[in-house]
Amino acid sequence: MRYFYINPDQLASPCPLITGAEAGHIRLVLRLKPGDMIALADGAGFHYKAQILQITAEGVALKILEKYLASSESPVRISIAQALLKDRKMEDLIRPLSELGIHRWIPFVAHRSVPRPEAKRTERAARWEKIAREALKQCRRGRILQIDPVVSLDQALELGKSCDLRIVFWENASEKLDPEKLNCGNSIRSIFAMLGPEGGFTEDEIRKAKTSGCIAASLGPRILRAETATLAAGSILQHLFGDLG
Repeated sequence: MRYFYINPDQLASPCPLITGAEAGHIRLVLRLKPGDMIALADGAGFHYKAQILQITAEGVALKILEKYLASSESPVRISIAQALLKDRKMEDLIRPLSELGIHRWIPFVAHRSVPRPEAKRTERAARWEKIAREALKQCRRGRILQIDPVVSLDQALELGKSCDLRIVFWENASEKLDPEKLNCGNSIRSIFAMLGPEGGFTEDEIRKAKTSGCIAASLGPRILRAETATLAAGSILQHLFGDLG
């Protein structure tokens, strides 16, 4: 069955409605008809089996036949704090991070980040959210990737303080991440990982991260592009602590 995103607010209605681009895709591209079965994801942890009742210009009316808890979410909640990158590299990260099961994405401004025009912030956030919704359907996740507003490095570190494990991945770190040395057993349920911009972190930023409780870890002997480092970090964390191991 085809998967579609539905706003959770619609599910309170006895006849939920899919609207906007999703409805247009059903009507004009897939040419589905009343009586056809589809699957839904609400982005809040549940999937649904539904039947199309009616297709109009206003949207696609549905009958919910079954609701069930999504089984595709990682047992560990990983938050990736990502320093702003150039051009479209930031939005290109959203889909693979969603596929990897990352829980939260926190964009922040590092010292070496390329500035972003203030006027484009609202437009950029809407674009990021749209990509996250599309990724939710493609990889059949239960929860949509949570995308925070852009914050400062200090604010990002503050957001990570509630996590069981805090890491700053840094090219000058001497050791790789080793769960045995952490002596944490199976107690880690939330992880905060910070990745730098193209030019890397400054020494002062690393000091701030360590003071905030982060451990510095290496991603190996080779220098990775910033976007490669982020995906490598997400994969390693899911392998060591989540559901990719």
